[in-house]
Amino acid sequence: MASDRAKEVAERQKAEAKALKEAKKNSTNPSDWSTVRQVRETIKMTVQTDPSSKWWMIAALLVPIVLGVGIGLIVNHWLYATVMGILLGVSAAMWSLIILSKRAMYKKYDGQPGASQVALGELNKKTWTITSQIAGTKQSDTIHRAVGPVGIVLVGDGDPNRVRGLLATERKRHEQISYDVPVHTVSVGNGDGQVPLSKAASTIKKLPGKVSKAQIGQLDARIKALDNIRGKVPVPRGPMPNMRGARKAMRGR
Repeated sequence: MASDRAKEVAERQKAEAKALKEAKKNSTNPSDWSTVRQVRETIKMTVQTDPSSKWWMIAALLVPIVLGVGIGLIVNHWLYATVMGILLGVSAAMWSLIILSKRAMYKKYDGQPGASQVALGELNKKTWTITSQIAGTKQSDTIHRAVGPVGIVLVGDGDPNRVRGLLATERKRHEQISYDVPVHTVSVGNGDGQVPLSKAASTIKKLPGKVSKAQIGQLDARIKALDNIRGKVPVPRGPMPNMRGARKAMRGR
C-alpha cells in the first residue's frame, strides 16, 4: 500500500511539473521565459519597431571578430585573438541590443495613452514606488505617481492643456498630505512644455530634493488614505509597458 501511495505521489508531482513547464512555455510574462527566449523576443520586438537596428547588432557582433582575426594573423596568435574577438563581439552585440531595444520601446509607445509608464519602468524599484493611473480623463489623459528619493513625482501624459490642469489639481491634493516632502510634476509628450518620453526617466531622477526613507515611510500611510477617498478613475487601461524582459535577458536569470 505504501508503495502504491508513493507511486501516486510521484506521478502527481511529475504531472504538476509537466503542467508548470507547459504553462511557462506558453506564458506571455517575460519573467516566466528562459534567457534564450527573452533575448529572442527582445530582438524580435526591436527589429519589428526599428528594422535598421538589425544591421547595427550584426555590425557590433562582426566587427570585433574580424578585427580579432586580422590582428591574430598579423601577430601570429590567430586562435587567441579570434577567441577574444568573438567574446568582444558577443558583448558588443548584447550592449547594442540593450540600447537599441530601449530606443525601440520608446518609439513603439510614444504618443500612446499611458506611455509614460515606460519611463517609470526605468526607475529602480528598490528606491521608487510607482502607482499607475491615479487620475485621468475619458480622453485617455493619465496621471501616474512615483515616490522616491526626490519626493513625490506626478507624471502625466496626453493632451498638454488637459494634463496641465490634471497635474495642478493632483499637486494640490498631494501637497495637503506631503508636509515637508516636495511634490514635483512632469508632463510627458511632444507638446509645448512637455518632456519627451525618451528623456522622462532621466528628468525625474534629476529633480531637486532629498527625502529620507523615514519620511517616505511616514508618507505612505497618508498617500493610502488619499487614494482611498479618491473616486474611480474614468480612464481606459493604457499600455503597461516596461523593459523588465529586456533587462533580465541582458543580465541573465
